[in-house]
Amino acid sequence: MKLTQEQIKAYEEEGYVLLPGLFSQEEAALMKSRLPLLYRMDREEVIKEKSGVVRTVFAAHTFDDVFAQVARHPRLIEPARQLLGSDVYMHQFKINAKAAFNGDIWQWHQDFGTWHQDDGMPEARAMNVAIFLDEVNEFNGPLMFIPRSHMLGRLDASHDRSTTSYPLWTLDNAKVSELVEQGGIVAPKGRAGTVLIFQSTLVHASSPNLSPWDRNTLYVTTNAVDNAITRFKRPDYIAHRDFTPIQTVGDDALSGFLHAVA
Repeated sequence: MKLTQEQIKAYEEEGYVLLPGLFSQEEAALMKSRLPLLYRMDREEVIKEKSGVVRTVFAAHTFDDVFAQVARHPRLIEPARQLLGSDVYMHQFKINAKAAFNGDIWQWHQDFGTWHQDDGMPEARAMNVAIFLDEVNEFNGPLMFIPRSHMLGRLDASHDRSTTSYPLWTLDNAKVSELVEQGGIVAPKGRAGTVLIFQSTLVHASSPNLSPWDRNTLYVTTNAVDNAITRFKRPDYIAHRDFTPIQTVGDDALSGFLHAVA
């Protein structure tokens, strides 16, 4: 699967590109069907909000057969190779679970800020490829981007350990206000199966989910193989140590699971 020149231009200039319908409704439903079991697991990879609901499940591709295939799916990995101009390895695999009524905020931040500070990632040559496992609308805590903020590189941030259950390097309100004056705010939305690719220095956040609709999102974070992390303070299930280039599976890798469900 290759991105068009128009899609590449959007990624480079705006910092993100939205790909509606890249996965079918059936494929997205298959992925979502795995979540209840994962969320009940008593594992260190399952991070909970202060309220007790699940916030994130890390590294599900290492203990779930469906997500093991998704992690190597060509519709995710080939665009990453194309945009980074390199073979890529899996830096992080996670499912963010923004539960209806209870999903907490993600503060304004750049992902590369955390990857650089905590993991020793040398350069911003990693990226997020996200799959919507639910319909994302304006009410259920969609990601909010500040377009073109990625062009400013890594920005000063402070380590927030208190706002939520997950520590994050966050931007202060004055800087966010300045950036929004320049670029505004957008919130990409779409049906389940939509894929969203965004730059690691793009400033983004999400508000609490006060709606009656869940907003589960799967993130594959790929990094160029010659840009491997150099600091290992975080657990392996958060920042992976295996820098082997990802070998893709066939485009129909999920079909067997779909047939089993049917």
